Amino acid sequence: MTSSADNARPGTPTANAMRRALKRARDGVALDVTEAAVLLQARGDDLDDLAASAARVRDAGLAAAGRPGVITYSKSVFIPLTRLCRDKCHYCTFVTVPGKLRRAGHGMFMSPDEVLDIARKGAALGCKEALITLGDKPEERWPEAREWLDAHGYDDTIAYVRAVSVRILEETGLLPHLNPGVMSWTDFQRLKPVAPSMGMMLETTARRLWSEPGGPHHGSPDKEPAVRLRVLEDAGRSSVPFTSGILIGIGETYEERADSLFALRRISRAYHGIQELIIQNFRAKPDTAMRAMPDAELDELVATVAVARHIMGPSACLQAPPNLVDSEYGRLIGAGVDDWGGVSPLTIDHVNPERPWPQIELLREQSAQAGFELRERLCTYPEFVQRGEPWLDPRLLPHVRALADPETGLARADAVVEGHPWQEPEEAFTSSGRTDLHASIDTEGRTGDRRGDYDHVYGDWDALREAAAPGMVPSRIDTDVRAALATAADDPTRLTDDEALALLHADGPALDALCGIADDVRRAAVGDDVTYIVTRNINFTNVCYTGCRFCAFAQRRTDADAYTLSLDQVADRAEQAWQLGAVEVCMQGGIHPDLPGTAYFDIAKAVKERVPGMHVHAFSPMEVVNGATRTGLSIREWLTAAKEAGLDSIPGTAAEILDDEVRWVLTKGKLPAATWIEVVTTAHELGLRSSSTMMYGHVDQPRHWLGHLRTLSGIQQRTGGFTEFVTLPFIHTNAPVYLAGIARPGPTIRDNRAVTAMARLLLHPHIPNIQTSWVKLGTEGAAEMLRSGANDVGGTLMEETISRMAGSGYGSYKSVKDLIAVAGAAGRPARPRTTLYGEVPQERQRAAAASDGHLPALLPVLE
Repeated sequence: MTSSADNARPGTPTANAMRRALKRARDGVALDVTEAAVLLQARGDDLDDLAASAARVRDAGLAAAGRPGVITYSKSVFIPLTRLCRDKCHYCTFVTVPGKLRRAGHGMFMSPDEVLDIARKGAALGCKEALITLGDKPEERWPEAREWLDAHGYDDTIAYVRAVSVRILEETGLLPHLNPGVMSWTDFQRLKPVAPSMGMMLETTARRLWSEPGGPHHGSPDKEPAVRLRVLEDAGRSSVPFTSGILIGIGETYEERADSLFALRRISRAYHGIQELIIQNFRAKPDTAMRAMPDAELDELVATVAVARHIMGPSACLQAPPNLVDSEYGRLIGAGVDDWGGVSPLTIDHVNPERPWPQIELLREQSAQAGFELRERLCTYPEFVQRGEPWLDPRLLPHVRALADPETGLARADAVVEGHPWQEPEEAFTSSGRTDLHASIDTEGRTGDRRGDYDHVYGDWDALREAAAPGMVPSRIDTDVRAALATAADDPTRLTDDEALALLHADGPALDALCGIADDVRRAAVGDDVTYIVTRNINFTNVCYTGCRFCAFAQRRTDADAYTLSLDQVADRAEQAWQLGAVEVCMQGGIHPDLPGTAYFDIAKAVKERVPGMHVHAFSPMEVVNGATRTGLSIREWLTAAKEAGLDSIPGTAAEILDDEVRWVLTKGKLPAATWIEVVTTAHELGLRSSSTMMYGHVDQPRHWLGHLRTLSGIQQRTGGFTEFVTLPFIHTNAPVYLAGIARPGPTIRDNRAVTAMARLLLHPHIPNIQTSWVKLGTEGAAEMLRSGANDVGGTLMEETISRMAGSGYGSYKSVKDLIAVAGAAGRPARPRTTLYGEVPQERQRAAAASDGHLPALLPVLE
């Protein structure tokens, strides 16, 4: 055999470059993009060498996973839910147009009966996966698709995918694996409860193949590489076991192919959510624009599989579709694959209809010839089956467990494929765990400084550290601070971004002058009165798997500090608060996987039934989205239902910093900035007012504060729905992102003064109330903020768990006298307010005065 480096052509690697790259691969040294591009061109003896080292990497991974010598497949049915698509990929024969569907006697979408007929037949043959594949957002291109959805009662294609998935689960027992194309973060929340896995091919990161006329993806909005990479990241953030991969031979260079693999590795490393990587070879099809393009050769495929194995490492699962090669299974096994993908005894491969699936027994024989045992898996890979939460929604666990071997996570050979109810977990509001945490956090403290799954629930800390670094670089400030101060004093609404940024960096005498100007603006806008509210916080659960890296409150359900309150306990605490003069309860909780989307309605009703006059200020935008996606309602529909249940206003928490550069460092799975904005603006449109917040002093910089405040000001000018702006200094002590050495230890006194003062100036005159947090700053710190532009000190709280779990040392309760004293320390009078900054009824003021200072003796509320 000849070496691929012999007689090197222009553009091909030299013999020395190939030898060096092969040696690094053999030695297990991490490759870079250049070396990977060299190895992708290995042929002959060099390719044999490369494949052998890749196979060793694969074998080590299988041994570590507890299944040495096993190659897997999924027994599936292929359900082409719709062949309409808004994209125009130049190699695709799956997609068609409405006229052809009508002429063939088909609807725009498969009907539920058609879907279930295939699924039932598959179940009878022992299939366990329903591979649901469809075109991207067909309703956005084809009126006929929109009309079909409207006629059948679905808001969009995703809604139909969700509905048909539930029916497959309940009526056949097959597990849906969803390939609906490009999805938003919200789409993942909608579909995760009905499908244990999803997928979307990256295909390539070569943008020119999308942007340039004549390219295979030109004219296809969903094939922009940046869009598809965002989908992969959102899947990871949402803890969805996800299948992806690349399509080789569509015109990409070797460097571009290598770059695609490294992009997949980066996302896999960051989120640990890519369950499988498919290396698919291009096959030209008649009646397509790329019909004359040569097929990707087998050597190309083998080399790419081997390089992918080296890049992705031993723990990755690699698949090459067996129907796209001509019985050369041994070469693919020899290059490092460990999976054959979905193979159907019933349906064709609708994407490659000219390439029939191999018989499962043939795959078994071919695998055995290569020394491997063929084993069936589920659509969700064994590692994710065994991980359980947060990767599998509780509503899916009975369906998965009915088919999975608990020892291996693979499919059970004796499993009976039959439908099971898809329903919310029972007894969601059973009191459990450390329900006195709101009180004992002050006396006994936390059990440990971090939750039990610290090492993996937040993603990869090293990858996060790299991602955070660019955003933490300070900006260069050239603007004259004195000129900016003059503008602020004359008319703060005229401050330019450069001037505002300069003032956010102010220190020393300039900072003193800034705070003085802000205090003058405060006095002119709202007077000297410092307002406060008699309220009680009720955090009804701290069980959460969202993976917010700044949060020390969230716990696994099995952690020592985890708890969930019953509805009666929530109502008891609200009733006690009313007896003590409260006008509001502020209720928020973790995103508990067992709580149904209607749980929030039950909480609001429980409080209103017990205390009809209490203002229910509850449910952060993250909780709103969680409720909406779990119930299948739109955000508007869910908020309308919550309002009918008793919700009066929502807290504008979960904002953190409304800049996704910072946001995706702070949190793994919380809602994106755009979705937060959608929730609060929708709430305002429905007459539900909200607060607004900013948490700062972690991995952010003043430029992020400026962008955040400008965003809030813009929303307020459109809706008028914000009641106040609340400054939330980052409490670092027990925060995971600080314990990992990434975040700084909270804001400085300078930061706090500058943020408070600039909030007053940048939000003027649209948001008149600026609140400071005694929980996070203490009495002296809060008084200083009152001298820097703030006019509100928040509430009595009565219980406060979130900041205390993070390490705040300022307690969980302040009496009315304490809050008046904070105002007095700033030389100002104080008065009570309602949630909406109205006058407090005299009866409520008398009740608060009668109990003031006696509250700690009444806590905790005991069974």
